[in-house]
Amino acid sequence: MSIQPIYMERSLQLARKGKGFTGSNPMVGAVIVYRDRIIGEGYHHRYGGAHAEVNAIDSVKDRSLLKDATLYVSLEPCAHQGKTPPCAALIISCRIPRVVVAVTDPNPMVSGKGIAMMRESGIEVSVGMLEKEARELNRSFFVNQLQRRPYVILKWAESRDGFIDQLRLSRMEKAPASISNPLTQSIVHKFRTEVQGIMVGTNTALLDDPQLTSRKWYGSHPTRIVIDRENKIPSNAALFNGIAPTIVFSSSPRKPFPHTAHVKQLIIDFSRETNSQILKHLYNEQIHSLLVEGGSQLLSSFIDLDLWDEAYVERSPIVLQQGVKAPDIEGEIIHIKNYAGSLQIHLKSKITRNFL
Repeated sequence: MSIQPIYMERSLQLARKGKGFTGSNPMVGAVIVYRDRIIGEGYHHRYGGAHAEVNAIDSVKDRSLLKDATLYVSLEPCAHQGKTPPCAALIISCRIPRVVVAVTDPNPMVSGKGIAMMRESGIEVSVGMLEKEARELNRSFFVNQLQRRPYVILKWAESRDGFIDQLRLSRMEKAPASISNPLTQSIVHKFRTEVQGIMVGTNTALLDDPQLTSRKWYGSHPTRIVIDRENKIPSNAALFNGIAPTIVFSSSPRKPFPHTAHVKQLIIDFSRETNSQILKHLYNEQIHSLLVEGGSQLLSSFIDLDLWDEAYVERSPIVLQQGVKAPDIEGEIIHIKNYAGSLQIHLKSKITRNFL
């Protein structure tokens, strides 16, 4: 029986259904084929839940067919005990004779072990079908494992003449410039449901008093992250309202600290480069994907250090004539979409693409 790319394409299609729900885990899909007919399929629904291979096997009505079936899976089956039992052992116990894997697990501690376990049991294992597509699907997971840091997505909205806001000295002086439209605002909230953390700088927190929640889209709120070197953000700020967890990066402990169990302060050395310190701390806090929303200085610092993986730049038809200059960024333009007159430009870092 020949192996067919169409079934791996289906496994990748299934894997995408888990986007925004798998947390630090990869998106994985699996398809079981018997005599050119799909008899089972599944995907990883949510973090901590059953893996794709388990769901695919459980969906097979006649388990006796497994002993002559082929399993297509978009990522190497695990060989270690985590929140769920090892999938490689389950595949072996079901006597599935052929397994087609798109790409090996990027974690150096486990990479290849699931494949080796299956081959040692006599299973015919093929690796590399649609590997490029499988890597691209789980870019975030690959960056986590290979770089040991969160996957960084930059986002901002700018006027047609290249400004992200009016010049403001205080929150009471004037409201922030209204650049996004209702549709693009909802899309941004959708992005927020797909990441584990969202970050802003001190000035953005002071001038905008943002909530940084995903209230305009169905899904979970990300952990809110703010830089507050000198502990300037007031205790009644929206970031401390307890709706979602908040992490504050400061140079010294704050006394008194906002009275909420959902706020955590982390101390870093501001005399050294801060972004790498922040990413290391966030990775240790199990935040493996990060959306950086502003302001311009913070966004530019990630760009200057090449510490970004994707960017979404909304270019509005609105003209401000003067204000806070938008960051300068160069990357590979993936697509440009028009949302009610505003262009959303999606870029990916060439550096990230090179090591993937």
